[in-house]
Amino acid sequence: MSEIIINAVLKAKPGKGELLRTELLNIIEASRAEDSCLQYTLHESVENNDTFVFYERWKDEKALATHIETDHYKHYRQQTEQLLEKRDVYRLQIITP
Repeated sequence: MSEIIINAVLKAKPGKGELLRTELLNIIEASRAEDSCLQYTLHESVENNDTFVFYERWKDEKALATHIETDHYKHYRQQTEQLLEKRDVYRLQIITP
């Protein structure tokens, strides 16, 4: 199996940006501690501080599936559900290094 990359673009509802930012920061440590996590980086838009982007690299599809079933991921999804205006997730593969 090959490495899988996730690029998740998250936009907060009006007035919910700081709350969303806090919840996003809360998931990083536990996610990075997972055995098959290669990279888990959070970014914030310089144009709109209510927009965040996760860049994740996982060993393979199985690793990503395991991540989605963890308690910390389920907690994150529950905590952010009411804060999000939009959530776009892209599953990517590397074409060129």
